[in-house]
Amino acid sequence: MQDPIGIPACFTSGEKLIDDPAAVTKSGQSVFMSAYRTKIADHCRLITITWCKNLLLHGLSISVEGPDGENHYSCKIELKPWYFWKKQGTKRFIVDGKAVDIFWDLKAAKFNGETEPNCDYYVAVVCDEEVVLLLGDLKKDAYRKTGCRPALIDPILVSRKEHIFGKKRFLTRVKFHEKGRFHEISIECKNRTNGNGVKYAEPEMEIRIDGHLVIHVKHLQWKFRGNESIHVNKARMEVYWDVHDWLFSPGLRHALFIFKPTMSSISLSPLSSSSTSKTPLLSQSESSGSSDGINGSSEFCLLVYAWKVE
Repeated sequence: MQDPIGIPACFTSGEKLIDDPAAVTKSGQSVFMSAYRTKIADHCRLITITWCKNLLLHGLSISVEGPDGENHYSCKIELKPWYFWKKQGTKRFIVDGKAVDIFWDLKAAKFNGETEPNCDYYVAVVCDEEVVLLLGDLKKDAYRKTGCRPALIDPILVSRKEHIFGKKRFLTRVKFHEKGRFHEISIECKNRTNGNGVKYAEPEMEIRIDGHLVIHVKHLQWKFRGNESIHVNKARMEVYWDVHDWLFSPGLRHALFIFKPTMSSISLSPLSSSSTSKTPLLSQSESSGSSDGINGSSEFCLLVYAWKVE
């Protein structure tokens, strides 16, 4: 599976986008990207927020889609621990003749070892005296600092992408909707065992959401690509996987997992799984909502690049 979105090089002097996901490993950086669709500078555009982390520093990159969908306006913020860095501030760039201001306050941000901060921060994108995108939990501080009103149109979370590293087990926490709650996703690749605990050479894969087993793939060497339909809190989701390079390519390689809510709310048990290879995605008009906002946008998807370290 090819990478549909480039990865900003947060720790280089250039703003060039990296098309090859393998470039993530060259600098030893983990990457977490979120893309939002909203109205900015009189047009509907994508805003991409990228958090990067390596052994030396954290980085934040913010880019706004240009009028042709290819050119981007962007700025970078580097959080360097070994000397005093500006933990709060503003930056400005011009999009189609209109000023776009970035406000941030990361003085007390808590990362807890993760790439994206967990709490005690805000990042605000302002245009035409409206806060078109606001991240973090310090919302009152953000509105007070910017002096601007909330936008009339809420941004739509389009996609999230994360690069994670591990040996056999890969963990991530994600919201499938900006107003929903966090869900924990666990992906584990291991060898099969019999009833006495004796391991076979044949690998298998388990995917759990919030501790519940939702996908169990046996004979993984024959089913290294596939998809299944699962249900999380009565909302249907398609899960796609491609672990070919884990099994058949030497060296550091990644598997790709895609989690795609399908806007369907069905009265089933809180977490269940059913194998489907050709399930059509439902349109947004067919959704009936979900208690924790897992349905989100009809175009939302989560992409997880799981890098297997031997």
